[in-house]
Amino acid sequence: MGSHHRHDSQDTVAASGAALPAPATRAGQDGLAALLARPERAVIALDFDGTLAPIVPDPDQARAHPEAVLTLAALAPKVASVAVVTGRPPGVAVHHGGFAGVPGLEHLVVLGHYGAERWDAATGTVTAPPEHPGVAAVRAELPGVLDRSGAGEGTWIEEKGRSLAVHTRRAADPRAAFEQLREPLAALAAEHGLIVEPGRMVLELRPPGMDKGVALLDHVRALHEDSGVSAVLYAGDDLGDLPAFAALDRLRADGVPGLTVCSGSTEVTELSQRADLVVDGPAGVVALLRSLADRIR
Repeated sequence: MGSHHRHDSQDTVAASGAALPAPATRAGQDGLAALLARPERAVIALDFDGTLAPIVPDPDQARAHPEAVLTLAALAPKVASVAVVTGRPPGVAVHHGGFAGVPGLEHLVVLGHYGAERWDAATGTVTAPPEHPGVAAVRAELPGVLDRSGAGEGTWIEEKGRSLAVHTRRAADPRAAFEQLREPLAALAAEHGLIVEPGRMVLELRPPGMDKGVALLDHVRALHEDSGVSAVLYAGDDLGDLPAFAALDRLRADGVPGLTVCSGSTEVTELSQRADLVVDGPAGVVALLRSLADRIR
């Protein structure tokens, strides 16, 4: 992914009254330069929870950063595509993000369930294939597995339609509960043809072949075949975003420059180590997007 030498100083690129943080890698610098050179052919792809919305104990209470929607509305008309790539059902992300009916976001897409479902702002509709049969089986068995696990009170199940997530953030010892559940949930998932994806105090059981890298590649390649893509920016915060970072590596190998951005946290260091640019959580992501919107004419 190019050189990962990082600068000690907080270098910025001043431009037209806005300041863009400088990527710490050569590949990231090239990706940003390509995005700015041909913004009308650039793709901006963003995770939702932890990237556009702060992480909260109850995911149902997650909402986009207060300035996120207006910032996206300012940026979206200037680029080829803005896509929100999330493990949530697309309708939930649209509701929590406040994305529907916003001037400037007419061509926003939400790739929900890791791309298995797609919401288009232009039509307000969701397209989706049938559910994997293993999800229904796991849905029925998961409460009993949790009861027998000994992980303790505070663990709970989030119903995501095409997948199920077990959260430990509310447990007395979130990390211990997380580790205690790894093995029984992996066994349950394997029995029904699913996989387990770990995250920030959450273990998600979902069908194989569903990840943000697949979703991102499919979206970018469809646009590339249509009108060409000059650059791709992807921002995320969690382990589930690593496949999207890997997808950018593949796109770079195919000649499409890219910039990987980590919405920084102390909970997931793997992503920050892989990123071209680390910003300070959702507020930092929004500031970066605002700087891009201000820079692009």
